[in-house]
Amino acid sequence: MESARPHPRGRAVRLLLAAALVATGGTAVVVAATTAATPARAATVLNDSEVTANLWEWNWPSVAAACTDHLGPAGYGAVQVAPPQESVSLPNSPDGAHPWYEVYQPVSYKLDSRFGNRQQFAAMVTACHAAGVRVYVDAVVNHMAGTNNPAGTRGYAGTEFTGYSYPAVPYGGGDFHRPGDNCPTSGGISDWNNEAQVTSCELLSLSDLYTEKETVRNKIAGYLNDLIGLGVDGFRVDAVKHVKKDDFAAILGKLNNTVAEGRRPYVAQEIFDGASNPALQARAFTGNGDVLDFGYAKGIRSAFLGSISSLANVPNWNLDAPSANVFAMVTNHDLERDGVVLSYQNGSDYVLASYFALAYPHGKPSVYDSFTWSNRNQSPPSDGTGRVTDTVCGAAWNCLTRSAGIKGMVGWANAARPVRTVSDFTTVNNNVIGFHRGDRAWIGINDSGTATTATFTTGLADGGYCDVIAGSATAAGCTGGTVTVSGGRATVTVPANGAVALHVGARPGTSPSPTASPTASPTTSPTDRVATTFTVNATPTAGQDVYVVGSVPELGAWTPANGVRLTAQGGGVYRATVDLPRSTSVEYKFVKVTTAGAATWESGANRTLTTPATGTYAVTETFRGDTVSTAVATSFAVTATTVYGQNVFVVGNVAALGGWNPAGAVALSPATYPVWRATVDLPPNTAVEYKYVKKNPDGSVTWESGANRSFTTPAGGTRTATDTWR
Repeated sequence: MESARPHPRGRAVRLLLAAALVATGGTAVVVAATTAATPARAATVLNDSEVTANLWEWNWPSVAAACTDHLGPAGYGAVQVAPPQESVSLPNSPDGAHPWYEVYQPVSYKLDSRFGNRQQFAAMVTACHAAGVRVYVDAVVNHMAGTNNPAGTRGYAGTEFTGYSYPAVPYGGGDFHRPGDNCPTSGGISDWNNEAQVTSCELLSLSDLYTEKETVRNKIAGYLNDLIGLGVDGFRVDAVKHVKKDDFAAILGKLNNTVAEGRRPYVAQEIFDGASNPALQARAFTGNGDVLDFGYAKGIRSAFLGSISSLANVPNWNLDAPSANVFAMVTNHDLERDGVVLSYQNGSDYVLASYFALAYPHGKPSVYDSFTWSNRNQSPPSDGTGRVTDTVCGAAWNCLTRSAGIKGMVGWANAARPVRTVSDFTTVNNNVIGFHRGDRAWIGINDSGTATTATFTTGLADGGYCDVIAGSATAAGCTGGTVTVSGGRATVTVPANGAVALHVGARPGTSPSPTASPTASPTTSPTDRVATTFTVNATPTAGQDVYVVGSVPELGAWTPANGVRLTAQGGGVYRATVDLPRSTSVEYKFVKVTTAGAATWESGANRTLTTPATGTYAVTETFRGDTVSTAVATSFAVTATTVYGQNVFVVGNVAALGGWNPAGAVALSPATYPVWRATVDLPPNTAVEYKYVKKNPDGSVTWESGANRSFTTPAGGTRTATDTWR
């Protein structure tokens, strides 16, 4: 919730672009880094899905009901909620009574806000977990309230404060970056590409926390740990660009593991786009967590308001970060009001774009729902005190997340998740497209006013499939349309301003669960589990996947259909990590399974392992009966400076490096910019030639100069190439 540059608006309007994290509360929270111990509770089974429902500014009872009635049954993995801390209450703002942005001005870390009190918040988290849904909180850590609020302004819990004094935390004057003091300007940020100003000066008159101080870090971490203790699983962190990376890393280092799954909380950072300084671009922040991809959202708007055939070029877009580091969105509360992305006001374009974001393998997809608005500062529906009333879908609230088509696409995304590539992208015309994700799922989208019939390559096995946008699969058949695949192809009529979507989990005569496999056993506490990584070298034939199957329920109890599918790593290497009970003897084998369910077990006796009492465990094997070579994990590191929008790749003479085709080159991560890194599995005992290339925002490619680089991989193990761009 920030701006890359000043906006010509009034004071209160400017505040709407302010950052967003700290939450509500009815009782004071412990602010030491070692907050209260995690309460004992029953083990939780959460949906293993990457899809998040962003229910922005819904109150806590409404979020709880949505989790129970819609999100959990549909297979959503998480729900994102608004800042829960006590914020300023602005009943007589020039922008209208209680404008939406007031919740991004914290005055304390009490959980007492526009959306409910501490007890309601805790009940919401419990309800969402019971439905299998994680809870991600919008967290404001960069700042407290505006220094220019009218005298006497109080918080929703009645807390008093001034611009640099927040006694309920407590914070005092020495806990803030102040103009002319520890901020290098006499006012706020004047140069949005100056890292010192951006990280040490006030963003739009919001009191900027002095996060270099250990006491400030402890109080922020204490607030976040209080939320984790109540069951919160992750955070969407507002205005992270305005916090020094090392400061934020130090805060993250103080956080407890989550209650439900016993692991570090998920983090998605808001890094508003537009900076030309590489140190302030989103890709420079991925070392601390995922980032929101503003470029992706803007590109989707351009396509759906123009020609959706351009969606074939997503890999060449000026995206904020690599897919693995992205929380993907079509819109959010800042951008929809500026018209730079789509919103509910765009009608079918918005719905179809949301289908696309769930189908396309870029980042972790989200679906956005909030309230309707006719002016940019409008309050959500609320009572006379500003407290938000219950969500009633219709004129005042948007509920796309619970529509049949979106629910169907959540199941589609879960079914397609193992395949992270798009195949056979078909452009029927400028506004009708189709593509599939391996042999898991296919979608066709028609962004025109005329129904279109065409034949598509689906990647699916032959047979009938239910259109999950029009209906669902039941034991009696499809409640919506049925599509027949023959020879991997299907002739489909895609309705006007509509879509058709098929996946392997929705076929006539079946009643599949829309959720993916749970990440924890319902009989075992997450703290009694060991993350166990299985790696196998194997050579499956076309149409086969590699699974690990074993004696415990987590490995399918010797049933291949319930086993764990391993993900291809390249070079014949397949890998998956499974949470197994600690201190437990496990028997297992690797098996190849076709889409029709035919299983080919590896030869020999059952393999065995005993999980340790603590820590993690890993096994690396070769599929018995296969003739395979051991891949060499080769790390590439190149020092290269780039301009905004450029990314660095490595390309070479072997298939794993694209076979000298830049389109197949391996993307390097900028997490340690200006050093770009990636690890690639290469064949052993092989002469490798390679070069680095930069892909430019316009899609062109710049090769480094000089002769090809070269080395020969060893017979096994690892290898490292450390270079400087020529």
